[in-house]
Amino acid sequence: MTANYFAIVLLFCLAALANAAESRPNFVWLLSEDNSTHYLKMFDPNGAEMPRIQELAKHGVIFDRAFSNSPVCSVARTTLMTSCYGPRIGTQFHRKSVTVPMPDGVKMFPEYLRDTGYYATNNSKKDYNAIESDNVWDESSNKATWRNRKPGQSFFHMQTFKTTHESSLHFADMAKPTKHDPDSVFVAPYHPDTPTFRYTNARYRDNIQTVDQQIGKVVDRLTEDGLLEDTFIFYFGDHGGVLPRGKGYAYESGLHVPLVVRVPDKWKHLAPNIGSRSSQIVSFVDFGPTLLALAGSKGSEKVDGRPMFGLNSPPMEYDAFGYADRFDEKVDFVRTLRRGKYEYVRSYQPFNFDGLQNNYRYKMLAFEEWRELYKAGKLNAVQRQFFEQRPAEALYDIEADPHETKNLADDPIHAAALAELRKRLQDKVKSLPDLSFYPESHLVDAAFGNPVAFGQKHKAEIASLVEIADLELLPFEQAESAIESALSSENRWQRYWGLIACSTHGAVAKSMVPRAKELAENDEENLVRLRAAEFLALTGGMDTRDIVVETLKNSRHGVEANLVLNTLVLLRDGKPGFQFEVTKGFSKPEPGVAEMKRRLLYLNE
Repeated sequence: MTANYFAIVLLFCLAALANAAESRPNFVWLLSEDNSTHYLKMFDPNGAEMPRIQELAKHGVIFDRAFSNSPVCSVARTTLMTSCYGPRIGTQFHRKSVTVPMPDGVKMFPEYLRDTGYYATNNSKKDYNAIESDNVWDESSNKATWRNRKPGQSFFHMQTFKTTHESSLHFADMAKPTKHDPDSVFVAPYHPDTPTFRYTNARYRDNIQTVDQQIGKVVDRLTEDGLLEDTFIFYFGDHGGVLPRGKGYAYESGLHVPLVVRVPDKWKHLAPNIGSRSSQIVSFVDFGPTLLALAGSKGSEKVDGRPMFGLNSPPMEYDAFGYADRFDEKVDFVRTLRRGKYEYVRSYQPFNFDGLQNNYRYKMLAFEEWRELYKAGKLNAVQRQFFEQRPAEALYDIEADPHETKNLADDPIHAAALAELRKRLQDKVKSLPDLSFYPESHLVDAAFGNPVAFGQKHKAEIASLVEIADLELLPFEQAESAIESALSSENRWQRYWGLIACSTHGAVAKSMVPRAKELAENDEENLVRLRAAEFLALTGGMDTRDIVVETLKNSRHGVEANLVLNTLVLLRDGKPGFQFEVTKGFSKPEPGVAEMKRRLLYLNE
């Protein structure tokens, strides 16, 4: 065969590939930061008008049940890029103490699109907790655009709009006029109805309308380039809204995001009915697989998400799984499931109340005022809950109670729903397995070289820790024997979780005080001693300050020190109200020093 023959064959193959590429849709993701459904009129009657987004919806689908898997930027965006649940792959902490490797056999999904010829651009926020390869984006910058691709090349473009970001509400006074009338805006029932909250709500709604116009300009550019009818446009929030109890908190206000998908006519056979509203539950793990399905591209089978629509993608029966762990210096551990009309919220350390100090959150005047009103005794029961111990589990009927003010966990009418969702969540955290059943400092030391492999190796141990943690859900007299066994276990993390269960049960767990004293004074694991001191202080009013300070000094690095400082702030700002002497020159090595320093800055004010 001649060289000319091979040249002809090669040209034929290249032409076929080009035709295939031209027959594939383009994708544009337009994200507004810190924006839940509660502030958009097309999702909530009390929200702001977004005419450009509403225009997209006329040619697409509104998803009424779309969820970020985490209520904060870096964790949510890493979930989007990896299509994997953060607690399974070690990316659940904001901000990362260690950047972890991608799971074996998994790429960030734009890389799969690029492998099949797509041009991928990001403008411009990343904020990933996993190690990004050099092949994820063709360009990522504040100038990135689809316009630099090759002629006819299919593309994926992701663009983030920062106007609604939390920092936009870090104003020092309320002098700037607002377009929305503060006297007319809706104030959530868990917020105090004050001029500060009204002004903050009005200003946030103004920002939403500004973002709407910014998004409209991108759509106009697609139209100018003749690309609108070749492009799927996804508009969504990167996680929940930014007023207090939104961003950073695992409620609907932190997880329920707006999602509108504009579908080109030529591709409508791949999507739900145009102009409709979908009640299908979807979450961020599904977004990447959806694009790959629409593009006819194959991704990894080792991810957690599934396509929500696309070629050969039937509708899913689905739970939205949510996770909240550390947010900057504030430590938490909450998991959620949204199924049907219910949201189930499992707080594994409920004594870490929502309103515990987070320096960045409290830059907002509304946050500060809310806390001052609590201290002054000027809040009702719903408004006070933010600053008090949470229930270990909560069940909310979102259709009847969209702002989650009435916990139905003790209501016999909803007992069957509670039992089902409790079991589903237990199965979820065991099956992942959920790495957060170990303290973050242990994961840094032992797991973050290969988090997925570590989780699989310790899957049985994690399941045992879940069982101990769930003793929080039983009446103490039923849980007492099992808690006592946990406190006597040779496994340090079983002792650790036994003590957390004691703190959750509170004063009724007084029979555990003698054993807790032994652990506080003598346990070989620093964080077991901390949890014992925490329980003794929270429930018996015992002065364990010396033990807490000693565990701080014994911390190996900043991540462990920050865990101790979280307890220290809890015992100072909540009950029993201890005062601590914290040395201003205190230091520990990396990782986790930035978070540790934030706590020290607050404590030494």
